[in-house]
Amino acid sequence: MLNLGNAKQVSSAAPAAFFGRWADMATWPEWNADTEWVRLDGPFAPGGTGVLKPKGGPRTKFVITELTDRVFVDVSLLVGARLTFRHAIEPTRDGGSEVSVTVTLSGPLARVWNLVLGKGIAQSLDRDLAALARAAESAGARRVDAA
Repeated sequence: MLNLGNAKQVSSAAPAAFFGRWADMATWPEWNADTEWVRLDGPFAPGGTGVLKPKGGPRTKFVITELTDRVFVDVSLLVGARLTFRHAIEPTRDGGSEVSVTVTLSGPLARVWNLVLGKGIAQSLDRDLAALARAAESAGARRVDAA
């Protein structure tokens, strides 16, 4: 297994705000600059499947392999490899969150895919996680304003 990168972000948004953003996959391009579009073909639940289109890349099928109140794992199914995004979240004492993302590649063609994808993913992890935190914080602020 190849580790393509790790990112960590502390946010004032509650964990539920992050899960809300992850579940609303159609909005992923708002915070994930490398994604053109994402479609979830069923519920946001373990075993859920969908398709995403990276900018400049082919459509890619994915599956949600784990979803708890602290972890969300999605796996993109590449030819000869699996690209895994593991998102973990810990509530902070002030009602916010500490979110981490780890990206790995596994499978017989993992080294080939690393040459294609590895550098770009590693470079975008911190940027995209920071954008996700801003989106989660904004969503939380809108709910407070609406109350």
